Amino acid sequence: MAIAPLHNEQELLAKIARGDERAFTELFEGYYGALGEFVFKLTESLPVTQEIVQDAFIKIWLKRESLTELKSFSNYLFIICRNQTYNHLRKIAGERNLQQQVNQYLNENNELQDDDVAIDQYRLLIDQAIDKLPEKAKKVYLLSRHERLKYDEIAQKLNISPETVKKHIQYAVNFIKNDINSRMDIGIAVILMSSMVIR
Repeated sequence: MAIAPLHNEQELLAKIARGDERAFTELFEGYYGALGEFVFKLTESLPVTQEIVQDAFIKIWLKRESLTELKSFSNYLFIICRNQTYNHLRKIAGERNLQQQVNQYLNENNELQDDDVAIDQYRLLIDQAIDKLPEKAKKVYLLSRHERLKYDEIAQKLNISPETVKKHIQYAVNFIKNDINSRMDIGIAVILMSSMVIR
């Protein structure tokens, strides 16, 4: 699969290399749809797709100063997503009797097997921010984001109104964003907190 380059890709990359967060957001929005569609076809999981695409853009931001040296940025970005997708499939391949096939693919396509330590550190910041939430907001947020319950399901489970659920979610999201933004790179925070990888 090939991803068509954005018409202003080189201009955006030059700006991102200088730390331009707005250009980074534009690049993210320009590519996440095509990447998300590719990853979702393989994983059949929206949460996994979101995580893989988000992590790919985190890696791009971490290496932003060298982006202008790439011959084909769109191919580079696709390779990152492809490799991370196959890394995920490798983890679950034993359950599907595909371990040998996936490992063979990974051995033949081992580009960009990056160290994920930095990403893990950023995700730890999110977990720490969640722990700081008031108990009720924390409970509602975890039911929504981790258990994937709908507002009305959470309302019924906690015996509160859907509108109250919505207010707790809005409060929690804003709290987490503000907490993370105060402690980390805003460009990465934008990607980690995005819930719009697939529309």
